[in-house]
Amino acid sequence: MSRWKELPAGLPAPVHQLIVRLRGLKDRSELGTRQLSARTGYSAKSWQRYLNGRTLPPREAVEAMCRVGGDDPTRLLALHEIAAQHWAEGRSDATEPPSPAAAQEPTRQERQPHGRLLRTAVVAGAVVTVLSVSVALLLAVRLTDARAQLARERGDTVTTVPATVTESLVPVIYTCRLERADGRWYAGLSRTTDVLLSNTQVGLEVAEAQCLLRRAGTAPGDVDGVFGPKTRRAVERMQKRNGLIVNGVIDPPTWQALREADPK
Repeated sequence: MSRWKELPAGLPAPVHQLIVRLRGLKDRSELGTRQLSARTGYSAKSWQRYLNGRTLPPREAVEAMCRVGGDDPTRLLALHEIAAQHWAEGRSDATEPPSPAAAQEPTRQERQPHGRLLRTAVVAGAVVTVLSVSVALLLAVRLTDARAQLARERGDTVTTVPATVTESLVPVIYTCRLERADGRWYAGLSRTTDVLLSNTQVGLEVAEAQCLLRRAGTAPGDVDGVFGPKTRRAVERMQKRNGLIVNGVIDPPTWQALREADPK
């Protein structure tokens, strides 16, 4: 296996995870950077920058690496979309060396003494957010395991949908147990009708909505309890079909349509 250089300090967690996954695919392919260039169309120097965390690889390069490594690109492209959002918030300036002309000019931190403190606060906030999401996901895993064990003890026949939340967390398995009661559909994970759900939220309510979206014919991908890009697009398609405001947010009218309407 290749001995990789340590990635630059301060990379956002999604960017760091994306590069680690790309490095793993390169190791699996057993190709050098020149061979990788010939197989993907991106230069050897470009791959060196991508794999050492100095430049965020474009979406097409990620797809090409998945083909070389024999991996399904779906999850890696979703991770790339999140990494690109973080990268656009100014992280690229911290990983690219300055040009000779720029080196002679005062840095942004020198012109603005509070710039470094602000950057530190942003990074600290991102770390807190990642930790909070991780704790929520782990709690969801434990609750899901308890539900699954209860179902086995009762002898219920259920269909499980495996999904991987992140490479660093254990796999999450949510069970869609669809049933209709009092004219409304439920999936056995939550009975809410008014909790607002939007991008980046996690939990059982999200998994419930994903089950109902799948039943309605607008599949959100894996039922993993994570409100990501696929879930948002599925919500928008469902809202458009039902004549609702297309905002990608699961609000009370959207819950009502998910629980009451038949697939169209």
